[in-house]
Amino acid sequence: QVQLVESGGGLVQAGGSLRLSCAASGRTLSSYTMGWFRRAPGKEHEFVAHISRSGAYTYYPDSVKGRFTISRDNAKNTVYLQMNSLKPEDTAVYYCAAAGSVTMSTMRLIGQYDYWGQGTQVTVSS
Repeated sequence: QVQLVESGGGLVQAGGSLRLSCAASGRTLSSYTMGWFRRAPGKEHEFVAHISRSGAYTYYPDSVKGRFTISRDNAKNTVYLQMNSLKPEDTAVYYCAAAGSVTMSTMRLIGQYDYWGQGTQVTVSS
């Protein structure tokens, strides 16, 4: 069992930056691949980033590639999402999630993830 807690959300102007953190407890985070998702009002969950267990491999959709960076510190049991050049369309609740195993084709699917945090709100003003 893994408990995930996100933090770092807030209100920022367009063009600004935020760094989200996802702290894990219960089991060592290095046992899991990790993803970030977001959900805007009235929309479905959207895949934002994924990182392998070691941190050697990362993946992003085109919508955030070049602006967002996922990283992890397994010693601290924490995963991060650095978000730069934020846009109003990035406004959403951001969730981190842990998966025992995913593939290139399944990492974007919310059903592949076993544990989820409660989410943190990110609001980008224009």
